[in-house]
Amino acid sequence: MKKDPTASSRKQDHIELAFQSRVHIDNLDDRFYYEPLLSAHPSHISGFPKSFFNKQIQAPLWVSSMTGGTEKALMINKNLATACKEFGLSMGLGSCRSILDSDDRLSDFAMRPFIGDQPLFANLGTAQLEELIKADKLNAVNKLVEKLEADGLIIHVNPLQEWLQDEGDQIATPPIEVIQTVLEEVRIPIIVKEVGQGFGPESLKELIQLPLEAIEFAASGGTNFSLLELLRSSEERKEAFEGFAHIGHSANQMVGYLNELIPSLGAKVNCRNFIISGGITNFLDGYYYINKLNHNAIYGQASSMLKHAQISYEALHQYISLQIEGLKFASAYLRIKS
Repeated sequence: MKKDPTASSRKQDHIELAFQSRVHIDNLDDRFYYEPLLSAHPSHISGFPKSFFNKQIQAPLWVSSMTGGTEKALMINKNLATACKEFGLSMGLGSCRSILDSDDRLSDFAMRPFIGDQPLFANLGTAQLEELIKADKLNAVNKLVEKLEADGLIIHVNPLQEWLQDEGDQIATPPIEVIQTVLEEVRIPIIVKEVGQGFGPESLKELIQLPLEAIEFAASGGTNFSLLELLRSSEERKEAFEGFAHIGHSANQMVGYLNELIPSLGAKVNCRNFIISGGITNFLDGYYYINKLNHNAIYGQASSMLKHAQISYEALHQYISLQIEGLKFASAYLRIKS
């Protein structure tokens, strides 16, 4: 048996900290069974799809779309992309609207040199795509993706945000029709996401029948861009419309919808890849939802990544390292309660 030079100090710590280390029974996380007998300490994360977007990933963690076109965007996106390369993760860019017609802010989004061969997706809203369709300029989407050396396009669906935004676009075409047109005319991998409200069951039913690369939840519970727009608005509008900030669907609800919808639709289902995001605060949330959903899934985080990426690469690196360490342990010792 090897000698332990820290034994004495460790035992003293145990004595001094014992009374601070009690966990009240009401605070137990009731989502998991803890099975301490079944595994050795793990060296890797198990139980997730190792290939997503036709590329290899090393952890089921997606860096959700955040920012671009601001003074801090280059530093933030560079830190995020560099971390994705180092840890084998995948990333969605923030809205690329500002570089559709101009390359002035291109450096904010041109992350391929930093992310290496990891999955990288550009991002446009249905409002911008509707404009391109009306102007017969959808080829601009292919040019955007080529310019960024991206693997495909995220289409973000945000009618509520646009309606609440003082400068918002008027949406004249149902987003599902815009998405269908893009799929027919632009032959690139497409992900569809919401922006903080999530999708109801009828919307999910429509989406999973389309040949999408993936669907990202952006469920209620995380950063809510509709609420963000209200906070930018007048007191009168904020008071009138604040109830809309509380409309939406949680990640847990959306997992339930999909677990019912997909078996019922059978062969009609064309999309079986999902990014669970919205209110995912840490690896335990992510691990729980990707295992609760009965289909290929990874999970996304935005605000936590943004918080650390703004500080420094070192802060972001430490945060992701700890999240991956937690995922390793969870995948070895935790089982999901049904």
